[in-house]
Amino acid sequence: MLYDQAQLALSYVEAFQITRQAVYAETARDILDFALAEMRAPEGGFYSAQDADSLLRHGSTEHGEGAFYVWEAGEVAELLGPDAAAIFNSVFGVEPDGNVPPEQDFRQEFTHKNVLYVRRTIQEAAKHFGKPESELEALVRKARRQLFVARSLRPRPPTDDKVITAWNGLMISAFARASAALDEPRYLEAAAGAAKMIESNLEGAAPGTLKRRYRQGEAAIDGFLDDYAFLIQGLVDLYEADFDSHWLAWAVELQETQDRLFWDSKAGGYFGTTGGDPSVLVRAREDYDGAEPSPNSVAATNLLRLAEMTARKDFREKADRTIAVFARRLETIPEAMPQMIAALDFSLSKPKQIIIAGEPAAADTRALLRLVHERFIPNKILVLADGGEGQRRIAKWLPFFESLTRLDGRATAYVCENYACQLPTSDPHALARLLDSKGEVV
Repeated sequence: MLYDQAQLALSYVEAFQITRQAVYAETARDILDFALAEMRAPEGGFYSAQDADSLLRHGSTEHGEGAFYVWEAGEVAELLGPDAAAIFNSVFGVEPDGNVPPEQDFRQEFTHKNVLYVRRTIQEAAKHFGKPESELEALVRKARRQLFVARSLRPRPPTDDKVITAWNGLMISAFARASAALDEPRYLEAAAGAAKMIESNLEGAAPGTLKRRYRQGEAAIDGFLDDYAFLIQGLVDLYEADFDSHWLAWAVELQETQDRLFWDSKAGGYFGTTGGDPSVLVRAREDYDGAEPSPNSVAATNLLRLAEMTARKDFREKADRTIAVFARRLETIPEAMPQMIAALDFSLSKPKQIIIAGEPAAADTRALLRLVHERFIPNKILVLADGGEGQRRIAKWLPFFESLTRLDGRATAYVCENYACQLPTSDPHALARLLDSKGEVV
């Protein structure tokens, strides 16, 4: 499922920011590269899913769950040779009789089959086999490539080629934030490409509205709350990665439409559907984080971020009312609403307002941005004062923003809380200290 790929990739990106362990960055790249290779539509958006089942072999009518991905130990040995296979099997959990316990194989589809997983790290395997880590890294890299080539000859799983707005919003977030944290331009291109595809193909008839799905040239079904909330989140994340103020302006426009179509003016929070469909008997307000996050929780965080970026008091008030209407649920079953807890944490914190004044492509600007992107700073906004159209557009919301400039011609960082700023600095070491500081702005 596309939403699984997006959320997992982002979790690994954040784990890498927190720990700086390369394995998390590598895993995030694997997930995102898979999405680019297997799930990207020619128009730039992302397909919704791949089927779990596929044909067992070409020319056969039999199919099985995971058939494209599972391996028998004999297949691995034949491809790699016994010595390399022994190491590969140790790292990825391959067993001679298969590694799926019989009690979990209800339909007996995985007899003698192995689902690859990382049972040992390269470091652990190197110690186990008494070989240098660099040698095992090269061996495993080569072995993975050999299995990848062999797997590509198998019948491919069918793809559900719908492009769903909400799930693409999650994917835009994943690619945008990964591009920044991993310094990977390809991912930024993918995020922007998906956003452009949605803007070109999934806008509704009325300005600022969305359709839910696109397939074979046709956009259909008026957007639901999650389409708006997840796409707004993606656009704000995309702005913080490429600083094209168009994405921020579109996010504000979509937020205004979301408020008009879905807001519960009596109690607060958002209904999942508009009131325009007579077949919907009860308009529910979703609060549970299931396979996807609750759109109300994402919406609350969106409102808080946009309030910081635009100084819109109505956004802040709607965020507070959204959190408040679910307060009882937060008290009784908080484990069901982790995304709303994150929104509450943002609301109660003093978010860092990080402003970089500089030319977007200049080396000194990129150096300051890298310090921000490599850190896990959950409650923050990041804005670029580019001295051009982007700065003028944001200054319409934040008048003080127009006066922020580079010092002595060098890219300059302003770190603020509630628009009260520390002394600006062009020194990367000083910025690092400000970003890591837990104290109050003075």
